[in-house]
Amino acid sequence: MTLQQLRYAVTIADCKSINKAATELFITQPSLSNTIKDLEEEIHIRLFDRSNRGIIITPEGEEFLGYARQMLDHYRLIEERFVENATFRKKFSVSTQHYTFAVAAFTQLARNFGMEEYEFAIHETQTRNVIESVRTHKSEIGILYKNEFNDKFISKILRDNELEFVPLFECKIYVYLHCENPLAAKGRIEFEDLQQYPCLSFEQGDNNSFYFAEEVLSTADYRQTVKVDDRATMLNLMKGLKGYTLCSGVICEELNGEEYIAVPLNTTETMSIGYIKQKKRPLSHLGQSYVKELLAYKDRVL
Repeated sequence: MTLQQLRYAVTIADCKSINKAATELFITQPSLSNTIKDLEEEIHIRLFDRSNRGIIITPEGEEFLGYARQMLDHYRLIEERFVENATFRKKFSVSTQHYTFAVAAFTQLARNFGMEEYEFAIHETQTRNVIESVRTHKSEIGILYKNEFNDKFISKILRDNELEFVPLFECKIYVYLHCENPLAAKGRIEFEDLQQYPCLSFEQGDNNSFYFAEEVLSTADYRQTVKVDDRATMLNLMKGLKGYTLCSGVICEELNGEEYIAVPLNTTETMSIGYIKQKKRPLSHLGQSYVKELLAYKDRVL
């Protein structure tokens, strides 16, 4: 196995076509096909399924390409550092469901380590994308929640992809809303109280399964619902439509402001917020430091 073979395989995956990849690599299509065939025979797995429409990456190919990309990234960094004598910048990436505290912890991490020496990335995204990003090494850590309803489903996906879930906090369920919402004055909210206001939840795209929902009680019968794609829109709708969402109660006023509050929901439901990582890969120094920043919010659990 050579770096050239890895580079060829990754280029095919990016182009989604052997012909396009051959053009980009300035080699002939038969030569590229033979190189990939030799690689597949050496590693005893099929990377791509070929069809008239192009190529489809196999499940085994997805895993292999994740490692191949990581190896090529490391090789590029070695070249930049020692061959080209360029400035060396370590990378650290996080993918997360829409949690303000995860962004705040990331912000503190970037401040602590400085952004000249490190290249940071954070992705607030859909649940499936959080899992996929960690599986393919795009992100070292993913932040999501599990509860009694989705535990078996999420745990199976993580197990099948050799990922593990590490709990951070155990939380009760709260209603998150704008301070001008009439329900904000209540000490505790009944589920029936919510029916006259829009329930806001994050869109999960093609994977819009109840099990991927970022909000607990996703199968409950809501009279009014609105799907949103980002946290800023959700906050605007909380104010403009008197909408609400269900949350963990881990509040981060320094980012969302004091206009938004969490009121306990009268339910026995709970949720466990944690992070996911590669099962066989220990956290980097940055990863460990980020988890430490996350745990600083444990005292804010209501």
